Amino acid sequence: MSHTLGVRQAQKLQTRQALLDAGLRLLENQSLSSLGLREVTRAVGVAPAGFYRHFRDIADLGVALVGESLGSLHAMIQAILDEQDDAAEVINRSVDVIARHVREHRAHIRFIARERHGGVKPVREAIAAELGQFADEVGAALGAQPLSEGWSAADLRMLSELYVDRMLMTATAFMEAPAEDPEAEARIAGTARRQLYLMHLGRQHWLGG
Repeated sequence: MSHTLGVRQAQKLQTRQALLDAGLRLLENQSLSSLGLREVTRAVGVAPAGFYRHFRDIADLGVALVGESLGSLHAMIQAILDEQDDAAEVINRSVDVIARHVREHRAHIRFIARERHGGVKPVREAIAAELGQFADEVGAALGAQPLSEGWSAADLRMLSELYVDRMLMTATAFMEAPAEDPEAEARIAGTARRQLYLMHLGRQHWLGG
């Protein structure tokens, strides 16, 4: 009996992932608000009723895609911020991680960039919540650094949100880089490093406001 349950659970998870993958593929050239449930189930080869065993509606699928798109970045960015190397080295590694993540998850980044201000409210809220969690994590890491001594919680939050926003903009720039221009990624990475280092220099001289 337990073996049968295990097989059924594996099949259920497989179908759920197939629906997520199909949704992501279909969203390459359209927004979530225009995506139809039958369009997704047809791509997977399941009956529309089968969709509801995994998601309440298309918005619920979109929320799951948000977690899939951004979840894996948390641990990678946190590991970099926890290191004690100098600022330039941390910035270099951060930009490299973002570039690699975009190369490996281009469709996910496209989805986040499009739906961050899109027409599906639960998905906008899910993206905002994920980015807010990023800001919390970045703020905690920055607050533990000696350079942040004397900073108010509000100023740390402002700085962490600036970093998160810049990382997202950098990811979007990598995603939109023309494939026929092999040097585009290097230019984007160079610009991102200079921008982040400029923010670091400003942080060193911030007196509060």
